[in-house]
Amino acid sequence: MNAPTIIWFRRDLRLSDQAAVAAAAAAHGPVIPVYILDDETPKHRRMGGASRWWLHRSLEVLEATLRDKGSRLILRRGRAAEVLAEIVKSTGATQVHGLHHHEPWWRNAERALERILAEDAELILHHGNYLLPPGTVKTGSGGPYKIYTPFWKAMRQHMPPAVGEASPDRLEPPEIWPESDSLADWKLLPTKPDWATEFADHWQPGTAGAEKNLEAFVDKAEQYDDGRNLPSEPLVSRLSPHLHFGEISPATIWHRIANVTDRAETFLKELVWRDYAQNVIIQFPQYGSESYSEKLRILPWRDMADAKVQQDFKAWCQGKTGYPVVDAGMRELWATGWMHNRVRMIAASFLIKHLLIDWREGEKWFWDTLVDADFGSNSVNWQWSAGSGVDANMFVRIMAPLTQSEKFKAGDYIRQWVPELGDLDDPYVHDPEEHGCRPASYPTKIIAHKEGRARALGAYAQVK
Repeated sequence: MNAPTIIWFRRDLRLSDQAAVAAAAAAHGPVIPVYILDDETPKHRRMGGASRWWLHRSLEVLEATLRDKGSRLILRRGRAAEVLAEIVKSTGATQVHGLHHHEPWWRNAERALERILAEDAELILHHGNYLLPPGTVKTGSGGPYKIYTPFWKAMRQHMPPAVGEASPDRLEPPEIWPESDSLADWKLLPTKPDWATEFADHWQPGTAGAEKNLEAFVDKAEQYDDGRNLPSEPLVSRLSPHLHFGEISPATIWHRIANVTDRAETFLKELVWRDYAQNVIIQFPQYGSESYSEKLRILPWRDMADAKVQQDFKAWCQGKTGYPVVDAGMRELWATGWMHNRVRMIAASFLIKHLLIDWREGEKWFWDTLVDADFGSNSVNWQWSAGSGVDANMFVRIMAPLTQSEKFKAGDYIRQWVPELGDLDDPYVHDPEEHGCRPASYPTKIIAHKEGRARALGAYAQVK
């Protein structure tokens, strides 16, 4: 019998269009699928609470899928490189197949694993988490792109992406399985308190849930260009957590959408944005913790040690700012682990500009509460909102949340997530305080729009 081959799963929890799975199956020997819960390598970038809920459910699905293929999933906890090296030694495996991951800590883990394995086994990493391998598209001078628009145009020349292999019919099991942890023992699900009680009402983690959301979106793809900005309308794909956990490949989504409509360019650009974010964090590994703009690094943010600043930040987190669209978004986030993209921009801008709170505080909150929390996308999007990124909105462009709410017809969205305002019609629901109909149960604005705008511009003037 051939020596065993290990599949190292991370954010790639699927069997179809998964190059590591295909390569392991093609070795015609025993296959040992492994997932390692590694909280040590990422350190402060360990998965947040919402992501851990999703991971638990997705691993359940992956385990069941592997069982149908005659296999199973081995679960271990610890430093990925060290744990994999131990499994290699105990099983006699000669190859470890996985997909490339581009977060700084995973790149470090991949290098460490190569060193530890040395002569014992070969680490073979494939591409497949993104439309193209990072570095495929380059500028005329041969360097990486920094600006999105030319990156998109260059990427478009390489599309459509290659079609991956189907899920194997069977994965050959080893004669003796290595020991495995129990998923329940990892305690990924919240209990005291169980703040995720509504998550299952909104999400079906796993490949079947991903395919279900994709098929539901196919019929709406032509409306995405305008519909993506309307939080009251169900016109977005809701595929982001499935993509983040690799339950479906971006190539699969590209082909499914592009084959049914020629009016989906805006959505396809969003898929390419994921590739762009990886392109950025490979160039700037500290992007999640340091502003790219040097002058924005010295912006005089309000001091988080101040009690009033802490109070304002808590109001933002809890959706009690007195700005209905912001509050609706933050409450949707807490209840479902997700927030409509237009509202994410409004909520982020409000924290950064109106409250003058460092963007990194918001990024940390999103990291813990989003089921699609992604280092590349979160970092790039927050720095875009802050005006501090390599390709970003200008700091002085300050979103007016009340205007945004009315412009993008967020009334029904607000009524859904802010029940105190459920009886208010448009236009009153967008700004009940201004219209003199604010219910006593709904908070007053923690800062006036003009006051917040003036404070932000004043802070910027000090570093301009």
